[in-house]
Amino acid sequence: MSADEQQHPTRRPTGRDRRRLARSIGLLIAAAVVVAVGTAWWSSLRPDTYSAMAMGVADPGGGAVVVGPTDHGHGGHHSATATDVTTLVADPDRAADVRVELVARAERVTLPGGEQVDAFTLNGATPGPEIRARQGELVEVLLRNESVGRGTTLHWHGVDVPAAMDGVAGVTQDAVPPGGTFTYRFVAEDAGTYWYHAHQVSHAQVRGGLFGAIVIEPTAPGAHDLDVVAQLHTYPGTSRTIDGTAGDVVRDAQAGALARVRVVNTDSVPTVMWVTGAAFRLLAIDGTDVHEPTEVDGRKVAIAAGGRVDLEVRIPAAGARVQAPGVSLALGAADAPAAAAPEHVLDPLAYGSPAPLAFDPAQPDRTFAYDIGRLPGFLNGRPGIWWTINGRMGGDVPMYMVSEGDVVTMRLTNASGDVHPMHLHGHHVVVLARNGVPASGSPWWVDSLDVDHGETYDVAFVADNPGVWMDHCHNLPHAVEGLMTHVMYEGVTTPFLLGGGSGNEPE
Repeated sequence: MSADEQQHPTRRPTGRDRRRLARSIGLLIAAAVVVAVGTAWWSSLRPDTYSAMAMGVADPGGGAVVVGPTDHGHGGHHSATATDVTTLVADPDRAADVRVELVARAERVTLPGGEQVDAFTLNGATPGPEIRARQGELVEVLLRNESVGRGTTLHWHGVDVPAAMDGVAGVTQDAVPPGGTFTYRFVAEDAGTYWYHAHQVSHAQVRGGLFGAIVIEPTAPGAHDLDVVAQLHTYPGTSRTIDGTAGDVVRDAQAGALARVRVVNTDSVPTVMWVTGAAFRLLAIDGTDVHEPTEVDGRKVAIAAGGRVDLEVRIPAAGARVQAPGVSLALGAADAPAAAAPEHVLDPLAYGSPAPLAFDPAQPDRTFAYDIGRLPGFLNGRPGIWWTINGRMGGDVPMYMVSEGDVVTMRLTNASGDVHPMHLHGHHVVVLARNGVPASGSPWWVDSLDVDHGETYDVAFVADNPGVWMDHCHNLPHAVEGLMTHVMYEGVTTPFLLGGGSGNEPE
């Protein structure tokens, strides 16, 4: 040992030294975690009021980002002029062909089946009045909010209305307060089965009964002897109902009659329907006719939350029964046969016959990814495990940017552990493939598409309806929990605001 080493011997760390070091390192790690968590919490907070146009990160899908004379935080090219969403309306000088007034109330009601519930009603009932119009007619609906305390709106689910009429609080209008009114006007362009429902605090108001059916009939009279709507709904504290009636509902019909049954799934979860006692044809999905539907027996039909299917049944002498779990619609005879659900599901990907599309999805102008996941984090300051889009949540989700006339393709994937019924406002999308398997039947057009865990869907649409459009999960509590974004058109702006200070709560 050298003299220096003898004078300054190396001191080996003691157990106390190691504990001190470990505590120091632990404190540093804890401080880093606190800083990271605090930063994540802070960055998740939203202003008291904010625009839907500034709530996401621009995703141009391979095209140019063009938004308007002000870029609302998205950057990119600016168009010379802007179109206010409130100007996107039907011809204001055209007289209405169908006029309806709907009065919204919060009240205790007795459902047709006898159950009493605290509900939201339209004209004193739930479901609200069925609205029928003929294709090409202009529909005018005056909504009067009498006593829905947090305000309300009406969204025309599946009807590709002009953007100002979409009924989304904070995006296309302000919520209608108690004592207020709003008038919706739109041309019934496409024949089919649709429904209307609140899009203000929608997870509570829709479940509580603020909804109804709208049927747009074709210009030529239908060939069906019986044309009925069956709205599936589960009110808080009740079992499932059809048009508010639990258990069995009976519709009189003669043997041999041809019936069209329009099934609407107003719940936030998927369901199935099947027919007992007769074969059936699946005539339409989400308001769009199936091309050359064939007769089906021994299959059940899946219906996404918010989705609709039209079934055609030739009623036999003993009657037939259209069934869903817990409820049924007897056609022609109250004692029509019933049976458990068939094992196999009718697959729309291969049902019906192919038909040409009016555009080429192989040459898209925009291509997007919509990857659904779930991660721990903060949503507007609230800790939890939230739904994500492309790995992001809250104000960091993608905002899908399009220009009018674009052909758009989108790949939806789901690794979240749950099924999600995805709903794009203002448009229908056509399914190109599922899990890499190309569609081989009738063009499968939807506005509400179940994407199950582990599934991938390739869809396409034409951006032919300018506006700022919600694109969200129609399991409405999931939308509250972050599974919501927008498709935004070049140059379209909205004056309406979201956030706690706005009074608008669309989810």
